[in-house]
Amino acid sequence: MSTSPVRFGLIGYGLFGSHHANAIQSCEAAELVAIAVRSEASQQLARSTHPGVDVVGDYRRLIDRDDIEIISVVAPNKLHYEIAKAVLESGKHLLLEKPMALRVDHCDELVALAEVKGLVLAVGHELRLSSLWGGVKELIDQGAIGDPLHVLIELSRFPYRQGSEGWRYDIDRVGSWILEEPIHFFDLARWYLSSRGEPTSVYAQANSRHPDNPKLLDNFSAIVNFNGAYAVISQTLAAFGHHQTGKITGTEGAIWAWWSAADARSDKIQFGLTYGLGDNTTGKTFTKPTGELLELADEVAAVARCVRNGTPPPCTGVDGRWSTLLCLAAEHAVEREAPVAIKDFV
Repeated sequence: MSTSPVRFGLIGYGLFGSHHANAIQSCEAAELVAIAVRSEASQQLARSTHPGVDVVGDYRRLIDRDDIEIISVVAPNKLHYEIAKAVLESGKHLLLEKPMALRVDHCDELVALAEVKGLVLAVGHELRLSSLWGGVKELIDQGAIGDPLHVLIELSRFPYRQGSEGWRYDIDRVGSWILEEPIHFFDLARWYLSSRGEPTSVYAQANSRHPDNPKLLDNFSAIVNFNGAYAVISQTLAAFGHHQTGKITGTEGAIWAWWSAADARSDKIQFGLTYGLGDNTTGKTFTKPTGELLELADEVAAVARCVRNGTPPPCTGVDGRWSTLLCLAAEHAVEREAPVAIKDFV
């Protein structure tokens, strides 16, 4: 088994793409070989920030290289399927930012392609690697609250940034704002309620404060049913700061976790976790901080190990397919103003 660093290519160098580049370069088990980004300004920034790394304008030039083992894709949502398919067809492993694609059948195609090729397909749900949100999962698995019955995950935050060339506010390129941050919470809910089997139905409501573009849903809430348990996912983008809460209730108690900062990538944060029942509660002590950039670094390291060891990534293509499916089903439920059965939607 090789102990040399896993050689990464990176497609996309916007704000989060630059964080991917930093995470890869900071990882002892990884080496950043090349970056592909379309705009000349971003190319210049990448070259100055990462001297010695090859920077090109066409992502196909990365895919055609023989000295790259895995490619991290951090492009606008609409491009995920096209680029991911090309990466896998080239025989390279893939770290794909969420959402996997804008259609469930495209997700299915990517999962099948990775399996046939024997490749790692990792999806960027980095909250699974959080000491806080992963700590919730550990407590559930340890039986700290008995059998889980109810999950509430809520986010209140400032409006989304525009993204490169305003893509996040272009419904054709973003797909849906439900596919932005709520997709992480659908993933957590399914992860926390895994003992209940797969989701069976979704109901959702949403509204917009953009009269010129009402498909941009600022306020969104969904209920997901899981065979006797259920999850509530709720988000508002018409607030301030970045404040996330998770409450998980079981047959023998509850977990309350929270995270708060001015921004998801801030290093000035407050967070905590308490669990128990009634007056009998325990506060969890953390030896490791939590935050999006810390989780991203852990994700890169974990995926590099998966490439070397042939083990499954923290979030697989099947997991990424499920979170995408739940977002699309929720969007359909908003449009039809009625619950959507998963078996009928698929």
